[in-house]
Amino acid sequence: MTTVSPSHVTFDGFDPANRADPYPSYQRVREAAGLSRLYLHDVPVALVSRYDDCAAILGSQDWGHGHEDGLSPFWDQAASLPGSFIRMDPPDHRRLRRLVNKAFSARMVASLAPMIDELVGRLVDAALEAGEIDVIRDLSAPLAVTMVGGRLLGVPEQDRPALRNWELAIARGTDPDDLLSAHDVAERSRAGQEVVAYLHALIGQRRAHPTDDLLSMLVGVEEQGEVLTAAEVLGICVLLLVAGMETSINLIGNGMIALLRNPDQLALLRERPELTPAAVEEMLRYDTPTQFTMRVALTETTVGGHTFARGDGVIVLMASAGRDPAVFTDPDRFDITRYAAAPAPRRHLGFSLGLHYCLGAPLARMEAETAIRTLVARAPGLSLAADTLTYLPSLIHRGVTSLPLDLSAGSARNSG
Repeated sequence: MTTVSPSHVTFDGFDPANRADPYPSYQRVREAAGLSRLYLHDVPVALVSRYDDCAAILGSQDWGHGHEDGLSPFWDQAASLPGSFIRMDPPDHRRLRRLVNKAFSARMVASLAPMIDELVGRLVDAALEAGEIDVIRDLSAPLAVTMVGGRLLGVPEQDRPALRNWELAIARGTDPDDLLSAHDVAERSRAGQEVVAYLHALIGQRRAHPTDDLLSMLVGVEEQGEVLTAAEVLGICVLLLVAGMETSINLIGNGMIALLRNPDQLALLRERPELTPAAVEEMLRYDTPTQFTMRVALTETTVGGHTFARGDGVIVLMASAGRDPAVFTDPDRFDITRYAAAPAPRRHLGFSLGLHYCLGAPLARMEAETAIRTLVARAPGLSLAADTLTYLPSLIHRGVTSLPLDLSAGSARNSG
């Protein structure tokens, strides 16, 4: 979709022709106006592109999703994914988040580290034997599917391939409906129905026979007499599948692309692997796997000098905020030392902010740090095996369909 800002600067960041690099489009609208306007179902919504405006909206309870009140111009996820709280407002969101946090605790996430280390090691060793790797197919996707689908939800191994297909269709369907084809909408509906049916049966099994996975914890979680309903547990599971898997898969893929296109930074990371956590933060700022999100004004409010009426919709471009020169020095430069410096720069918005800060952020960071550190350490001959890369059709979720790398220049098996 192309739209024109109040300053008559064309925004074409959602044009498929710019899928490989939407950042110049973000820059043009950010510099010209900060706020642009586009139409969804003939309803105008604002496109918010500057860091301070994006952070103000994400961090304010004056903004939410507005589905309960019929305010939102965006797709109501609950229509096909009952119980989902990714687009839910307080007080229901706060109640669910509190109950989920009890099961999805920091201790539980930390306990997954040995399994992640072992799995990544096996995947990288297999790639080194083959002399090549598709980072998506052979590393990031099997890692995310195993950890989220297998370890957290307890999905049997033979059923896990379906999880990736379902989450891709639903992830594409989270884009505004006006940016989707009829096929995309139909696939979203089909995937939603199939995953709901599958997870409903799985939840029933866990109620009858609990195990040590997160799903069993969610089924059994209780606080001051409050419990999660079957629909609420189902919605959390879908959130983990889509947001948890897709974010992690694309964070690893986008991060490796940034390193390979900036060989000085790849060499620095290989020399100083202790920079890996800072490098992952820079990857989240520089080419975030979640490009934008949607919000609705729940009351009349002002952002960036513009007054929004109750019910006004906005698209919050976190990816543009990450390149805002008013906040980040030399923002188009990929610098893995940026978040290791003192004083540290302002936090990126790659995992959002406020009430809807990404529930799975600690797990996504752990997976990305382990995968990238291991691959960089064990494969010194890394190079892109394709001249061009094909990006996913999704606009919210930015990533490539495949990322083939050549490892033939040498390897350091079982090191790092």
